[in-house]
Amino acid sequence: MNIPRINTEQDEPILQGKCACPRFTSKLKVLHVDDEIGFLTVAKKILEMQGAFQVDIVYSVDEAKEKMKTKTYDVIVSDYWMPIKDGLEFLKDLREDGNGIPFIVFTGRGREEVAIKALNYGANYYINKYGKPEKVYRELADVIIKSVKVM
Repeated sequence: MNIPRINTEQDEPILQGKCACPRFTSKLKVLHVDDEIGFLTVAKKILEMQGAFQVDIVYSVDEAKEKMKTKTYDVIVSDYWMPIKDGLEFLKDLREDGNGIPFIVFTGRGREEVAIKALNYGANYYINKYGKPEKVYRELADVIIKSVKVM
């Protein structure tokens, strides 16, 4: 399976408070969707510490859709497994509505069939959110930037 991957073996730790994307003149607006409140709060803090991201957090797909009615985002980062509606259903809805916003599936559900489905629905990347935090968040920051650069 050919899943887009980012080289995360960089020398510089991700948590140094530097802007990860000096090419952009303003912070990238990220909508992060996950039903794990503690995890979501930590992810927001880590990404915003880098200086490159402004992260809004929501706990469900329905909340995300409501937020998108009033705000514009550069990228969506979404968990896969959530109650009521999962991240892949959210992605599928967006694509069926003609919304091509970069979409990153950021999940602990590492099954190959989920990754294949996500990419077939139009996800830009699929990342496992569990592992060494420095590596996981470096990879997430890198794919956010790469997803937006393509647009």
